[in-house]
Amino acid sequence: MAKTTDKAQAGGFRTEKLASHRNREILHIFNTFFHNESTGGILLLICAIIAVTLATVPGGEWFEKLWTTHAAIGIGEFSLDMSIRHWVNDALMAIFFFVVGLEIKREMLVGQLSSIKRSALPIVGALGGMLVPAGIYWICNAGHPESIQGWGIPMATDIAFAIGILSLLGNRVPASLKVFLTALAIVDDIGAIIVLAIFYPTHALHLEYLAYVAVIMSVLVIFNSAKLKNQYLYILPGIAMWYFTYKSGIHATIAGVFLAMVIPSKGSINEVRFQSRISLLLEKFKMTSNRQMNVLTSPEQQHIIHSMNTEIRDVDPLLHRLESKLHPIVTFIIMPLFALANAGVALDFSSISSGGLSPVMLGIFFGLLVGKPAGIFLFSFLSIKAKLAAKPIGVTWKQMASIGILGGIGFTMSIFINNLAFASPELVDIGKISILMTSASAALLGLAAMSLSCRHKAPELTAEEILPEQTNRIKTAK
Repeated sequence: MAKTTDKAQAGGFRTEKLASHRNREILHIFNTFFHNESTGGILLLICAIIAVTLATVPGGEWFEKLWTTHAAIGIGEFSLDMSIRHWVNDALMAIFFFVVGLEIKREMLVGQLSSIKRSALPIVGALGGMLVPAGIYWICNAGHPESIQGWGIPMATDIAFAIGILSLLGNRVPASLKVFLTALAIVDDIGAIIVLAIFYPTHALHLEYLAYVAVIMSVLVIFNSAKLKNQYLYILPGIAMWYFTYKSGIHATIAGVFLAMVIPSKGSINEVRFQSRISLLLEKFKMTSNRQMNVLTSPEQQHIIHSMNTEIRDVDPLLHRLESKLHPIVTFIIMPLFALANAGVALDFSSISSGGLSPVMLGIFFGLLVGKPAGIFLFSFLSIKAKLAAKPIGVTWKQMASIGILGGIGFTMSIFINNLAFASPELVDIGKISILMTSASAALLGLAAMSLSCRHKAPELTAEEILPEQTNRIKTAK
């Protein structure tokens, strides 16, 4: 009986240890992501200021001419001739959407969106943060057919900017609140992608090209089912899918999301097999150690290290490998280029002052600055009170309201949709100015609100307290 009890206790200890280890792994991924996003948010702000300054100062016309310069890529009929701005918006931003798609897939598999209980709050909060701003914009622009199409502009939250502002408060912000904001922004991205694909086509739909996209997707699904892990088997067809998506009339960047959904999320070997092989290789490495030789002069050790690298690549899912490689490129190259290419609008306000307060300006201002905070907080509050979701541990209602204000920072996706929503260049400029002004206001107000609601260092929580569902699920599985 005593032995049985000891075994049960030992089993329970191993389960707790496994749960704790997996939670720490998830939090490590999140912390790395959070750090990249916060640094990227600051860089994005700098590039936006540079773009606005160059577009405003006398003699800055060269900057706009640079982005309208055309460049052609392709062979024969399979070629595209677009301005540099369009190459950034349609091609490079497809990589951004690909990384967003990978993040969404990861969150749905192992992160905050991996179960109904854990995903309920960010999903409901994001839903409120999309519906209320869109409704406010629609009310402000009712009766204005030339601008009503911009209802999708205030729906989006810029995760890089929001996290960048949050990072300024350091350890005063509870870790569970950072996790909630990240999950909320990812759900927000899902909504923005759906809206972009359905309601903002670049031109009339061409079903024959959509058929080509469907064929390529089917082939990639087969590759995934066959457990093919070579990245080029997905990237090369993905480029072709981007081309046909562009030709189809759906915005080409959506191809990045399509491709992300079929990227394998499991390694070629499992963790147990990996541990066994690495242990064996380490033993061989020890046996071949020689004080007279080092790795540079030992062919046997070089071969063992090569084998170890192969094992590491095999256990690491392609989804994680691609996300790790591309995330810094997106954060530090593509997003700053997008800001430089699209945030450049002269702040002379002539187009606004000539027509008074534009419905577009009112819709974006009140949508982002009022609708976003109200929608996120109200929907979150009601879902928690109805016991459909749980409030993050260590988070106060004031902090929840402050996070809603930061949700009103709608830079990247808002400008992206703004460029597609309006036929009039004047409305596009008014939209850009409104987005920049409102996002800056939301950032300052959000920072002030967070400073007031996070006056002291946040209590340190364990991984199990931040991600309780993960622990419970592992225990149940055991």
